[in-house]
Amino acid sequence: MTAQAGARSLRRSEKRAVALLGIPTLALALTSTIVTTYTPVVAREFVESSAVIGMIIGLEGLVALWLPLVVGVWSDRLDTRFGGRLPFLLAATPMVIGGLVAMAIMGSVAVLAVAAFVFFAGYFIAYEPYRALYPDAVGEEVAGRAQATQAVWRGAGTGIALGGGGLLLAWGQAAPFIAGAIIYALCIGVFSFVLIRRGVPRRPRNDQHAGMKEVFAIVRGDSKLKAFLVANALWELSLAALKTFVVLYVTVEMGFSQSASSGIIGGVAVLVLFAAMASGPLADRFGSSTVLRWALPIHGLGFLVPLIFPQTWVVSLAVPFIALGGGVIMALPYAVLIPLMPDNERGALTGYYSVSRGMGIWLGPLLAGIAVSVAGSYQAVWGVCAAATLLSLWPLRRL
Repeated sequence: MTAQAGARSLRRSEKRAVALLGIPTLALALTSTIVTTYTPVVAREFVESSAVIGMIIGLEGLVALWLPLVVGVWSDRLDTRFGGRLPFLLAATPMVIGGLVAMAIMGSVAVLAVAAFVFFAGYFIAYEPYRALYPDAVGEEVAGRAQATQAVWRGAGTGIALGGGGLLLAWGQAAPFIAGAIIYALCIGVFSFVLIRRGVPRRPRNDQHAGMKEVFAIVRGDSKLKAFLVANALWELSLAALKTFVVLYVTVEMGFSQSASSGIIGGVAVLVLFAAMASGPLADRFGSSTVLRWALPIHGLGFLVPLIFPQTWVVSLAVPFIALGGGVIMALPYAVLIPLMPDNERGALTGYYSVSRGMGIWLGPLLAGIAVSVAGSYQAVWGVCAAATLLSLWPLRRL
């Protein structure tokens, strides 16, 4: 994407569309963060192994390896009075809420695993068609700013979950999950009502939509799509590893209380939000890949500081640099992919995007859990994050 392509401002209709599309992002980010961050904290009551916890949270990645692509392709083909995307979001809502309610009462590994699977299945049934509404509604020449705005909503949901979840957890095991279910239901209800009233964005008409085999054929013939698969998987690996064990690191390793950790993590989330907001205009001016090339070395090297130096004051110096890269990674990967998408296969390629996410989301908690078990310290998580981030610079050169 060239600087000239990003010169124009978002039109009024695009601003309204982006603002509305952010509501489900907040709900999805909030609930997934509650599940992946606070389930390990609660599960420590009946699961001793960090590796087992990582495997259960890694179910998100296993589901993401196949379900998003199936649903994404289907949403390209479906045509109803509510469009091809919104019906999936509505159908998935009971699954998401049901999974959260089951986690609220979990007391065994079996219940936790089933609840996690149901939640993640609902999450990806909703997420892929919903995410494809972005290129349906907003042109790729302003994709960086559109995705940065989406990342602000995602960061807000993540920040609320990280900051408020710990406080709710002090009230009881069920509180974060029940609160997440209520917020999710309200957000999806409001979004669906307003979207139907204003008119659902329509994708380009084409009766020859690609199936999964055709999508894989497109990817095999495109070196940039293959490079994106690897790079995005590594970015998500880093984020998933950190999100799964960050609360345990702050409370167990650094010795802060649950309420204090919520304040600390919430403060970091604010920095991530500012970084995400700033990355959008920069991406539309210089290109999304270019901004990622600037930010990732700082992000990756920032992880090495707490890995090597456990002192609290040293860790605090590295946090702004880690947050900077985190905001960029939250904002720009999908903006990198949008120009590579055929107009009539946005749902399918959005599914492909989540397959790459799934690889990282599956491996991140698993590798971090193994690293913690081997090292005997949650400090080992930083090493997993640093390695994944710095390795991603290699495929990023091709984008």
